[in-house]
Amino acid sequence: MGGAHIPSDRLGIWADRLAILAARRAKPAGGFVSQPEPRSIGLFARGQQLTNGTILLAGQLAEAPEATIWEANDDPGFLAEAQGFVWLDDLAAYGTAPSRRKAQDWTWDWIARYDTGRGPGWSPDLTGRRIIRWIHHATMLLSGRDRAASHAFYRSLARQATYLSRRWKAAAPGLPRVEALTGLVYAGISLIGMERLVPPATAALADACSKDIDAEGGIPSRNPEELLEVLTLLTWSASALSETGHPVPAALSAAITRIAPCLRTLRHANGDLARFHGGGPGLEGRLDQALAAAGSRPATPSAIAMGFARLQGRRTTVIVDASDPPSGRASMTGHASTAAFELTSGRRPLIVSCGSGLSFGVGWRQAARATPSHSALTLDGASSSRLAADGKTMEPRAHVTTSRLIPGHEGTDLYLAHDGWLASHGLVVGRSLTLSHDGRRLSGVETLTALGAEAQRRFRDLMTLTQMEGAAFSVRFHLHPDIDATLDLSGTAVSMALRSGEIWVFRASGSAALSLLPSAYLEKGRANPRPCLQIVLRGQARALETRIGWTLAKAQDTPLAIRDLEGTDPLP
Repeated sequence: MGGAHIPSDRLGIWADRLAILAARRAKPAGGFVSQPEPRSIGLFARGQQLTNGTILLAGQLAEAPEATIWEANDDPGFLAEAQGFVWLDDLAAYGTAPSRRKAQDWTWDWIARYDTGRGPGWSPDLTGRRIIRWIHHATMLLSGRDRAASHAFYRSLARQATYLSRRWKAAAPGLPRVEALTGLVYAGISLIGMERLVPPATAALADACSKDIDAEGGIPSRNPEELLEVLTLLTWSASALSETGHPVPAALSAAITRIAPCLRTLRHANGDLARFHGGGPGLEGRLDQALAAAGSRPATPSAIAMGFARLQGRRTTVIVDASDPPSGRASMTGHASTAAFELTSGRRPLIVSCGSGLSFGVGWRQAARATPSHSALTLDGASSSRLAADGKTMEPRAHVTTSRLIPGHEGTDLYLAHDGWLASHGLVVGRSLTLSHDGRRLSGVETLTALGAEAQRRFRDLMTLTQMEGAAFSVRFHLHPDIDATLDLSGTAVSMALRSGEIWVFRASGSAALSLLPSAYLEKGRANPRPCLQIVLRGQARALETRIGWTLAKAQDTPLAIRDLEGTDPLP
């Protein structure tokens, strides 16, 4: 006769409580055995803002020159992000006496408020993130502090490490688990009295590398920025272990070797990552640092990585979402972006995705995941993949039915087809892209096709239902906010001026109507979305096959003797 079933969330709550009780009884660390180099890089401008009391976290802006960060805003997202202590990187980058005092005041206020296990920061991933920052910036934090304050600091680190040693398994696979285990590795190699944590932590990290990173160096979420954060943490762990004489597990080294070339494929010509599935371009300097730490470099990036296709012609890169959206738990930040692309010319992004709405509230978060927020075709305003009943995961998902990447005489040809609207409309969507070898011209063809008897029956039913109007389609090309775009008087072309001085021109063929409409660029680290524009082609699919052709071509090139040195906008 079996016992009563206890829900897993209740088990998790009890396990958390027991881990916190054990943490409270933990013996304070006796100091540092060794302290890893502070590898986390912050932003000078953001450190200056924090020092002056301007705090921007999770899209929430707080002006609190006198208050601590824990008093500045009661928004749950703001408080959760604050608990990870990544802002220490920025205060350290600013590097003034007032910024050091701010870092110390906020850290010891955290100890006073939350050290006994209260608050939103006692989760495995946030605890790991916090431990890493405390250890990275311990010299700054402990400078000038008395013995009692130092004791409280070491006692708190021991408590957090003890909690983490019991609860790291509760972290979700992927970045959260790697973050938790990296924090545990740091604590074990750095703190006197915590040495026992090193063998199990490194073994668990090696196991996570084998299970959560696939043979090509990708992760289930297909989020390029998340992959960068995973690589960053793995290189930090490997370096810290090596510097302190601990063996680096083979699985950890192998994972680093797999991830690095994958990230190089997902990198645009300007060094930014492609912005898909909740990811941004990556923190400034983070990708260069991680790739340098990873070591070996191939001559040229691969054309396919983690389901993305990369086309390159000299200084122009095109990165295309060429696979199905992530599934299951990994789809919680996934986007309906199948066949969408981004284009960057030299240092300047031209065609973009709207980006992640995670830090801009529920409305933006949901809108950003929809197909219209990407540079792709949309049918009847519906996304190619839809959110499940829980509003978080993605199901049903579009499936790529055909994928071909062929080097040709004029350039590299990519053809993709997916079934995102097959069930609802009987139509398969195809996209053909050709980037010329010199990078001066991208040609595209969009197709809507009813293939097979059953699909054709569904489409004819749709035609009858709509009184022969068929399906309304829109092909969107979102432009970066720095692009100055104008629609010509005839309404047949859009001219786009980049800050580098380059001029690109968009033209379309067929019966689709061309327009230039407002859009939004969602950029992490800003309080509000940035206004921008989008090129939109609109038409009706009334036949068993509809084709729309377009070109995006450089009208004039920057002289070779002139380099694009103009900076980007400062942080808000």
